Amino acid sequence: MIVAFSVQPTGAPSDPALARDLGEGADAASVHDAVAAAVRVVRDSGLPTRTSSMFTEIEGEWDEVMDVVKRATDEAGRYGSRVSLVLKADIRPGHDRGELDGKIERMEAAASRLEQS
Repeated sequence: MIVAFSVQPTGAPSDPALARDLGEGADAASVHDAVAAAVRVVRDSGLPTRTSSMFTEIEGEWDEVMDVVKRATDEAGRYGSRVSLVLKADIRPGHDRGELDGKIERMEAAASRLEQS
């Protein structure tokens, strides 16, 4: 399966060491730091992955992918008091490796055929 997901913490950090003083008594953590921490969890998983400006994609079997998503969400959660998780999954039994690139390659080949016609 392939899962595309994004995480965004909101509120004051649950880990006080991550708080930054933004003036006027407002403390917050950086969202890009939270996202980077979550992406680090994904990359350290050893599973095939790709990160774009809006989503991180990860490929593997259901249990291993969902475990990584949970751990990445937990890591982002340190940067806020709550986390918004957006998740989209392509579940295709028997295709748990090679589809992250394979889907793109098939689409590019089809686009090329259309451009030639």
